[in-house]
Amino acid sequence: MKISYLIGIGVASVAIAVIASLSQSYVDSSEEKIRVAFFPSIVHAVPIVGIENEVFKENLDEQIEIDVKIFDSGPQVIESLFSNSIDIAYVGPGPVINGYLKSNGDALKILAGAADGGASLVAQKDSGLDSIANFDGKRIAAPQISNTQDVSLRHYLSSNGLKPVETGGTVYVLNISNPDIFTLFAKGDIDGAWVPEPWATMLVQELDGVRIFNESQFWPDEEFSSVLLIARTDFVESNPIVIQNWIKSNEKTVQWINNNPEQTKKIYSEFLTDYMGKTLPDNIINESFSNLIITSDPLKKSVYTFAERADSLGYLGREGYDINEIFYEYDNSIISSEENQNG
Repeated sequence: MKISYLIGIGVASVAIAVIASLSQSYVDSSEEKIRVAFFPSIVHAVPIVGIENEVFKENLDEQIEIDVKIFDSGPQVIESLFSNSIDIAYVGPGPVINGYLKSNGDALKILAGAADGGASLVAQKDSGLDSIANFDGKRIAAPQISNTQDVSLRHYLSSNGLKPVETGGTVYVLNISNPDIFTLFAKGDIDGAWVPEPWATMLVQELDGVRIFNESQFWPDEEFSSVLLIARTDFVESNPIVIQNWIKSNEKTVQWINNNPEQTKKIYSEFLTDYMGKTLPDNIINESFSNLIITSDPLKKSVYTFAERADSLGYLGREGYDINEIFYEYDNSIISSEENQNG
C-alpha cells in the first residue's frame, strides 16, 4: 500500500482509503474515519509499517478510512486529542501522563506499547561529558520541556546532584526541536543532546558526536516504554471492537517487524522519501534500529517510574498524582462475542 503525503503547516495529513475485511466493527463517526497520529521517527516503526502493510485496515469495515496525521511534538499530539482532532495516537510516556492528569484521568487510555528504548546522550568529542564531574557549565539540549527525553535528562542531573541553571544550578538545559538540536550541534553551540533515534545516530555518524550512553541503562531492568499506543477515552468507549482489533493489529505488526527487520528498514526508508522527499543513509537506519526494541508491551513498571521522576521534577503539580487507571483493560469477551456472531 503506497502512502501519499500532503504536507501542511506544522503537521502533515494523510488520508488513506481503507478496504477492510471484518464486517461487524464500526466507528462512531459521521465521517467514517479513524484519525491516527504518530511521528516520522524510526521509534514509530509500528504505525508506519502497520499502515504501509495494510495490517490495521484488516479489521475495519470497508467504508472506514484511516486518516494519518504526522506530528513532531508529543504535547501537540495531546492537544489535538483534547480537541477531538485525533482518535488514536503513538506518543511517548511524558505527554501521555501529562495529558491524563491534565484531564483528571478522563481524556485518554494507554492501549499497548510500540517501542522500548531508542534514546541516548550524545556529546561533542571534546566536551568532557563522559564524566559527570564535567557537566558544570555545559549546554545540553533535549526536545520540548516535560517530554520524555527532557524528563530523563533532568532526572539524570538531579540523581547526580546537579540542577539546571533556571533552578539555581550550573547546567544549561535547552529545550528545542530535534532538527534545531542537529543544527546547533553542527555549529558547536551545544555540548551534548539527549535525543531519540534516529537523531542520536545522526549526531554520531554525520556530526562526529560521541554516544555517551544509551538511556536504557538507567531504567529498572534496562527497559522503558518510549512509544505508547493511546486513544481518546470516549472513542474507546464508543468503539470497543475497533479498539481491540487495533490492539491485535498492533501486536501483529510488532511480530512482523521483529521477524522482518530488513524489510522494515526498507519500508521506513520509503516512508521518509514520501514524507520528506529524501531518506537517510542505510548505515544510520541500521544503527538507529539496533538501539531500540519493538514491543507491544507497554512496560507498565517504566510508565509508573517515569511518573515518579516527572513528579520529583515538579512536572505533575503540587497536589500529588494518580495514574492507577491509565491503562486500558483488554476484554477478550468483546472479540469472542463478535466472532460468534459472525459464525
